[in-house]
Amino acid sequence: MHEHIKTLFAEHGIKHTHARLAIITVLKEAKGPLNYDQIKAKMSLTMDKATFYRNIAIFETSGMIHKFESDDRKWYFELSSHIHAHFICDVCHEIKCMDISMNDVEGDVKSIVLKGTCKACKS
Repeated sequence: MHEHIKTLFAEHGIKHTHARLAIITVLKEAKGPLNYDQIKAKMSLTMDKATFYRNIAIFETSGMIHKFESDDRKWYFELSSHIHAHFICDVCHEIKCMDISMNDVEGDVKSIVLKGTCKACKS
């Protein structure tokens, strides 16, 4: 898998380092967006917060990842496969990716966050 990630770095013009490889490996294996604490807990490498956010900024500028702020006032990150919406439950705060067509949207959409009560909390 590391070769695939190194190819991804090359496609985005990013030099691969151990820190960058650790972050992207966690995001690639994730089933949804993750915040700093969740990523740090799953990383095989120890790094300080400044190094983490410096690398996140590089990934975001290159278009490799995108981020959004949740209602818990934390930033969440995921690989940029395609722009899609996220649903955040007001009760349990679970974040779910939604497949909503962006074909009719004009302009440069960076994130879409929908909020409400999920089916599990509603019942």
